[in-house]
Amino acid sequence: MLLAAAHADCPVVQYKPAEVKQAVVGMGNAAKRQMRYMTKTLLGLSELPHPDDAADGLAVAICHLHRGPSQKRIERALQAGGPAP
Repeated sequence: MLLAAAHADCPVVQYKPAEVKQAVVGMGNAAKRQMRYMTKTLLGLSELPHPDDAADGLAVAICHLHRGPSQKRIERALQAGGPAP
């Protein structure tokens, strides 16, 4: 997967588990149950995401929205007083 991203010139970002938990639940030591519940809540899902790998992937996506490169660009633009991209 990483090799395919590199060949396609896609940026690759890594997050530590505690970063993902902090972004989704607000605590870096959140339990799996809390992660699944908050992922369900934040995404407006009707039931808890499953299997666990799918729930983890959704949580990483939420983390990326909160902490990823696009969020940093928005924060820089707002600090500079310009419009958000």
